[in-house]
Amino acid sequence: MGRLSVVAVAMVVLLAVASVGGKKKDKEKVCDKGWECSGSKYCCNETITDYFQVYQFENLFSKRNAPVAHAVGFWDYQSFITAAAVYEPLGFGTTGGKQMGMKEVAAFFGHVGSKTSCGYGVATGGPLAWGLCYNHEMSPSQSYCADDYKYPCTPGAEYYGRGALPVYWNYNYGVLGEGLKVDLLNHPEYLEQNATLAFQAAMWRWMTPMKKKQPSAHDVFVGNWKPSKNDTLEKRLPGFGMTMNILYADLVCGQGFIDSMNNIISHYQYYLDLMGIGREFSGDNLDCAEQKALNPSGKSASS
Repeated sequence: MGRLSVVAVAMVVLLAVASVGGKKKDKEKVCDKGWECSGSKYCCNETITDYFQVYQFENLFSKRNAPVAHAVGFWDYQSFITAAAVYEPLGFGTTGGKQMGMKEVAAFFGHVGSKTSCGYGVATGGPLAWGLCYNHEMSPSQSYCADDYKYPCTPGAEYYGRGALPVYWNYNYGVLGEGLKVDLLNHPEYLEQNATLAFQAAMWRWMTPMKKKQPSAHDVFVGNWKPSKNDTLEKRLPGFGMTMNILYADLVCGQGFIDSMNNIISHYQYYLDLMGIGREFSGDNLDCAEQKALNPSGKSASS
């Protein structure tokens, strides 16, 4: 083959490579499922109402409206679904297929149920049937007002625990209010007056990292997070256990198999059973007994 022929062949190859490399990537497919989920690749998957109906919500929280419960009539399925519609396009309950979606809902409720329960050992229906019994702290020991330049306390406001993942302290109400675009710093009471907002606040906490370059509870649960070498050395690994680390740090984690940690795990597994998945699918790294806290004792919204 002559030199000109070799050059010609080389040019053809270069042009072919250039044309392949120059093609624009196909736009990521997005889907709409009406009001519940729209404009996102996650909406192409089954959404929460496809696999979690009102009767299942009633099964999970069967005692929440018992006469002795403290938030009778407050929490309901529609409020949960309305709140979830904001976060489903971001992947809440819509990441990784139906089973992962169901597991994430169970995991989220595992935290919510354990933190709002008034169940006890011999309670009717068992201690795990009493999630969503509360929507606020009943006997606050303080007003939870701390000096904070960015989020100063509003005169007369009290920042005791409220919501589905109870929020404490003025600075946490301030951060959360900015995230939700609701003035919670001046009106912390909103979280015990509106169930949809209370669920949204908990979902925001589930979906949002505490700090930049850190994962959210959602990320570590659905497998979006890869631990660093340092994380691995400190036994922080993907799974339900790491969600507790993110939400509560060393208030729950790194202290062995303490009751507060075991209680959260028990609620998660109880809900897995009731949703028809089964606790055998709880996933790896279920506990955080030996995990070093990602953000040691500090300002934690759901502490």
